[in-house]
Amino acid sequence: MAVAIDSEVLVIGGGIAGLSSALSAAQAGADVRLVSEAETTLHHASGLLDVLGYPPNADVDGPVVDPFDAIGELPETHPYAIVGEQAVRDGLAMIDDVLGEAYHGSHTDANALVPTHGGTVKPTARYPTSVAAGLASDDRELLLVDFERLTGFDAGVAAEHLEAAGIPAETNAATVEFPIVVRDDAKVTRYAHLLDENPTVTVDGREQRVRTALADAIEPHLGEAERVGFPAVLGVDHPAEIRNELEDRLGAAVFEVPMGPPSILGGRLEDRLYAALDDAGGEIEAGGGPIVDFDADDGTISEIYMDRSGSRIPYAAEQYVLATGDVAGGGIDADRAGVTEPIFGCDVPHPEDRYEWFEGEAFGDHAFAEFGVVVDDALRPVGAEGDPEFPNLRAAGAVIGGYDYPAEKSASGVSIATGYAAGRRAAKEV
Repeated sequence: MAVAIDSEVLVIGGGIAGLSSALSAAQAGADVRLVSEAETTLHHASGLLDVLGYPPNADVDGPVVDPFDAIGELPETHPYAIVGEQAVRDGLAMIDDVLGEAYHGSHTDANALVPTHGGTVKPTARYPTSVAAGLASDDRELLLVDFERLTGFDAGVAAEHLEAAGIPAETNAATVEFPIVVRDDAKVTRYAHLLDENPTVTVDGREQRVRTALADAIEPHLGEAERVGFPAVLGVDHPAEIRNELEDRLGAAVFEVPMGPPSILGGRLEDRLYAALDDAGGEIEAGGGPIVDFDADDGTISEIYMDRSGSRIPYAAEQYVLATGDVAGGGIDADRAGVTEPIFGCDVPHPEDRYEWFEGEAFGDHAFAEFGVVVDDALRPVGAEGDPEFPNLRAAGAVIGGYDYPAEKSASGVSIATGYAAGRRAAKEV
């Protein structure tokens, strides 16, 4: 039998919840290892970090202005109510320290209003610096720009939606040809890498760098705009440099509009968080394989097993954090037989009648949106009788039930807060 790979705290899951858990435990002095079945899905995320955009199950016009004012009004089963406001603040402070000047929003408790690629306005607590000049609360005239062959962002549609939403700025749109012709199905990373590399191109018989040619293509559309919004493709390696150069050439503030997956902003966030965990001394095994089994001694988890290309690889730890996500992320299984947590078999409360999982209306309050494990005040998953399933297992992020994060716009905040709290508690026990 293979010798178990040992650590003090083992975190299962590589998203924001897993990274927050691992980083929190590592900063508290624990020997930490993070394992995940696949590469993180952060590169599919918007790159925005929400705390609470809308109150749960409430008919309220408009978004939450100050998430911290609303936390005290949440039901006691909500993850924020379980960990408490201070854990939310401490978790955000940990992430703020990691992200530094790459993100804005730490100066206030209030939500910022960020335009997205569809022209909606999203309330969020933290946002990339590259997004900052585009806030919907800013009344400076803006121009949204898209590229002929780039899918996923239509500047004209976004501008119409923003105008309909009543933002204070006059908003216009332009479509330009990217200086290098790319395939119609090219990924956003293709555009980003070309702007990073900044090769020489020939435009109207003149040789120019790509960034210069792009600015020249936009300039005739600029008018009186003081801000120019681009799809979020302004570089993977040198975003600040690209943005600064475009600002100098256009004489206007430049910002990125968060896009759908795959997301350059999400990828930059992923890189920073993984680098921070590495700097804190955490071991990382992302994409190693699924966790398929575990052993327990006297009710305490002793080892878990990863299936790596058909081989069962044992991992042992004193404390475990489950941060595998919800149904969409694979952390919760739902089928005709019922709803389960697949690794440890933790209880997931749900109606026996599958027809009670859904509402008749597409955007109704569906029960399945809140499926997840129930945790105690130490974030340990509990069984049907309310007792901890395992004394050395904690949960973080969307695997925890009791809230509807898509409706609330609270996914990142809950992941950070519960991850921070779970990591600190796990570290304290070793």
